[in-house]
Amino acid sequence: MPTELVHLADKDIILVGTAHVSKTSIEEVETSIREHQPDTVAVELCQNRYDVIKNPKRWQDTDIIKIIKEKKSAFLFANLVMASFQKRLGAKIGVRPGDEMRAAMEQAEGMDIPVSLVDRSVQITLQRAWRSLSLWEKIKLIFTSLISIFAVDDLNEDEIEKLKEKDVLTAAVEEMAKTAPTVKKVLIDERDEYMAKKISDIKGKKVLAVVGAGHMEGLIRHMQDPIEDIGMLEDVPVKKKGIWKWVIPIIILVLVTSGFFFGGSDQGYEMLKWWLLSNAFFAAIGAMLAFGHPLTILVAALASPITSLNPTLAAGWFAGLSEAYLKKPRVSDFESLQDIASVKEFWSNPITRILLVVIFANTGSSMGAFIAMPILTKIVITG
Repeated sequence: MPTELVHLADKDIILVGTAHVSKTSIEEVETSIREHQPDTVAVELCQNRYDVIKNPKRWQDTDIIKIIKEKKSAFLFANLVMASFQKRLGAKIGVRPGDEMRAAMEQAEGMDIPVSLVDRSVQITLQRAWRSLSLWEKIKLIFTSLISIFAVDDLNEDEIEKLKEKDVLTAAVEEMAKTAPTVKKVLIDERDEYMAKKISDIKGKKVLAVVGAGHMEGLIRHMQDPIEDIGMLEDVPVKKKGIWKWVIPIIILVLVTSGFFFGGSDQGYEMLKWWLLSNAFFAAIGAMLAFGHPLTILVAALASPITSLNPTLAAGWFAGLSEAYLKKPRVSDFESLQDIASVKEFWSNPITRILLVVIFANTGSSMGAFIAMPILTKIVITG
């Protein structure tokens, strides 16, 4: 496990790099704190992740209806996928995700050493990452993430030993970055800058920071010349409000109107039929793939042709709310979220199935709109 000493003008910083799911990391974190006896122990956690470690049953407070209405379904889903990846990998190695951070906090508390949380809010990080992706990158990232859960079971002993030697979260992010390059910038590079500033600002002559090994190089570089204001790294980009999101609805309306105007009522109704069928079919397929309730599938089919013409709405939101009202998740469903460790469980747990309904119905609706456009164009051209 790498350990680096960084000399700053007013303090020494000991960086202890961990692999996140390594027994050796846990032991060396505890040993480092005992040997160095720092003034403060900094950990790569934000307040929310700290609360998760301290209170594993936090899911009881989850309001799935509120999550859907606030358009945060994809963020929660991404968080759960990453947690599932870590858990399955940890099960292979025999260590729970976050054990090295838990050990650092317990060791520090046992020695009456203050603990400082230096990572950026996981919600802000996920939102910044999600907003930076195109629609196609989002789709690819979702399916790549699901596949990664399967891949853990195929790891052989040599691959597992290699993972023990490095920061597995960084390795996972780097793998995802092949699908969406901007992900690494937000999940790794920005957090390097953020944590370097937070650690540098901690009071005391000696600070020991427990971080993922993949952050070591970036932290050392940024500590020598830290960013002056981390506020810019905490802002969530506002969605662009340009007219681009209205382009497809306008094109569809122009095509259908031209069909009625130039081709007569028969051609116009033919175009309406294909628009309705294309949108309804693919949105319904999306809800079906998520194992939605039959009524939820119907809601997705009915909502899609309308929501596709209004960028402020989405078929998946209506389908997700329908699924939530019909299935009414219980407290036990929220509690079992922390135990999800397979793709099968993502579909069987009512909470994650609701999230899948939202994501898949929205994806299907978008596909239906794109597929309908050339069909309508052909009808206009051929008359």
